[in-house]
Formats: sequence, C-alpha cells, structure tokens
Amino acid sequence: MPGGGYAPVMGPPNDSQATLALVLGIVSLTCCAGIISPVALFIGNSSRQRIQNSGGHGGRRRPGHRRFVLGIIGTGLLILEIFWVIAAVIGIFGNIRTNG
Repeated sequence: MPGGGYAPVMGPPNDSQATLALVLGIVSLTCCAGIISPVALFIGNSSRQRIQNSGGHGGRRRPGHRRFVLGIIGTGLLILEIFWVIAAVIGIFGNIRTNG
C-alpha cells in the first residue's frame, strides 16, 4: 500500500498582522533607529489580543507575544535615543551660552 500513513497535522495559521509586526520590529531595530517600533508595538498588541479573543484559533500565541516584546524593546530604545538627542542639544546650547 504505497503512500499510506497518517496525514500531517497542521497547527493554527499565523495571524498576518503578527508577521507584519515581526518584520516592522526587526527593521526598526536594525536600520531605522527604532522609529517604527511604536507601530510594531501597536500592531503586535492588536494581533496578540485578536489571537487571545479567538481562543487560539487565529494563530499561535507565542510568535505574537515575541513580536509584541520586540516592539516594546524597540520603543524603549527609541525613548532612550530621544533623551540622548535632547541632552546633546541642551549641552550644545549650554556650551554656546558660556562661550558666546
């Protein structure tokens, strides 16, 4: 009996917005200096909530959770970068006042 056996078991499909959040999170951390991390955070959170509300039928929970965490990390780095720029600007203007 060729080709006999059990059919492969497939897990629930991934949510397309969870995949988008992953791509945005990776791109944001690697080449955009965290600028689009809040977008990845928002999309990842909405995807995670949609999966939870569907009882797990809308996709796997763990990948959505990772994308959400990636958005949090990127947003935290963006906030640190903003504080660093503000401190640099304050330092430059403070230096101008004392020398000029």
